[in-house]
Amino acid sequence: MQPLIPPFTGFGLGLRREHYAAFLDAPMPDVDFVEIISENFMVEGGRPLVVLDAVRRTLPVAMHGVSLNIGSASGLDRDYLARLRALADRLDPLWVSDHLCWTGVDGGNSHDLLPLPLTAQALEIVCENIHQAQDALGRPMLFENPSSYVQFPGDEMPEWAFLSEICSRTGCCLLLDINNVFVSCTNHGLDPRAWLAGIPADRVRQVHLAGHSQGSDMLIDTHDAPVADPVWALLAETLPRLGPVAVMIERDDHIPPLPEILAELAIARAIAAGAGGLARCA
Repeated sequence: MQPLIPPFTGFGLGLRREHYAAFLDAPMPDVDFVEIISENFMVEGGRPLVVLDAVRRTLPVAMHGVSLNIGSASGLDRDYLARLRALADRLDPLWVSDHLCWTGVDGGNSHDLLPLPLTAQALEIVCENIHQAQDALGRPMLFENPSSYVQFPGDEMPEWAFLSEICSRTGCCLLLDINNVFVSCTNHGLDPRAWLAGIPADRVRQVHLAGHSQGSDMLIDTHDAPVADPVWALLAETLPRLGPVAVMIERDDHIPPLPEILAELAIARAIAAGAGGLARCA
């Protein structure tokens, strides 16, 4: 069993190319950490690594992946794990995270976070793969609840129970995406507060906040808009249960100037301090 990941309290942003210059200038933006998309930096040389090394000298870094394929029934890609380990050894990150999903078969990558059936069989596969990944990395990991657009007729447990089981069986921790909870629960007619009440709060190490969009008949996790008010409300209700935790804003499309995202981060700080409610920061 892996050792438990120690908590880190702070407020951060995703490190995106559009904001590289701001993170290289003085003074640096008012953040406590940055999160990277691991695959964008699993390269040999080039500007991304130069920027990342410079930022890492000042700020802690969290690594967040999108291609681990933890739900794969055929096991994990050893070459991918080796490259992920090399980046983690280079950065000594706060933690390494990925998503509770599958991303492809037979070496092909769908470039999407595909849903898992919530069954005992899938749970066994996921836990075996988590053990493999954590052993390969030499460290415990965080796993994120993805947004969901379908449910399987054969599901045997709610998602929060599945997440609780992987924590108990593997020693991993959780990356709680509150926007994803809202999107999934809205799409499937579930109560997000009941969902959040079911997770093992003591295993949450990081919280993601992001925006979503209204599709033709469901919500879509697009990361291209400000955090919605219902998600801020869920954050305010959930944080008191979590204890020390890292909170960050994700924006991956329609990326605005940095001050706009920092203003959103200020809302998260105010909610955490219990001093700002849901008031928009100027």
